[in-house]
Amino acid sequence: MKLFSPITFTALVLAVAGVALAQTSAKQDIKDAGHETKEAAKDTGHAVVKGTKQTGHAIKRGSKKVVNKTASGTEKGAEKIKEKTQ
Repeated sequence: MKLFSPITFTALVLAVAGVALAQTSAKQDIKDAGHETKEAAKDTGHAVVKGTKQTGHAIKRGSKKVVNKTASGTEKGAEKIKEKTQ
């Protein structure tokens, strides 16, 4: 008496191979997801640094403008007072 026919044996071997292949694929999918998450976090970090630098430069330029306008306004005011006191 035969335990398995050739067709049954072939089907069983293919099924076992398919399960083993699916497990490897799932493991690789998890690894790939981890790598993609890492890269996304790095990209986000780079974007934050760039935005922070741009904001810092804009604040610096704006502050210089305010200081210069205030200084020129102070000079004009001082000149007017000087003219009135003469």
